[in-house]
Amino acid sequence: MHYLEVTAKAAGFGEPRSLGEIAGAIIGTFLSFLGIIFLILIMYGGFVWMTAGGNEMKVLKAKQVLTQAIIGIIIVLAAYSMTSFVFHSLN
Repeated sequence: MHYLEVTAKAAGFGEPRSLGEIAGAIIGTFLSFLGIIFLILIMYGGFVWMTAGGNEMKVLKAKQVLTQAIIGIIIVLAAYSMTSFVFHSLN
């Protein structure tokens, strides 16, 4: 056993993690951040639409924000599914 592993265990860091586990944790954190951005965009689009007061330009802007947010989350989820498929296929 390497001295670094002994030191890590003594410090309470537990077992060393594989590269796949580290990449999975980073991807999970990044997807959580993107989910928060998606939620904020949906709330912003809804707020703009509800406060438009009949102004067609504001309604159009709100629809564009909502549409772009939904397209963005679909792209992110598709990329995640492809990445997950590749990682599971390699194991």
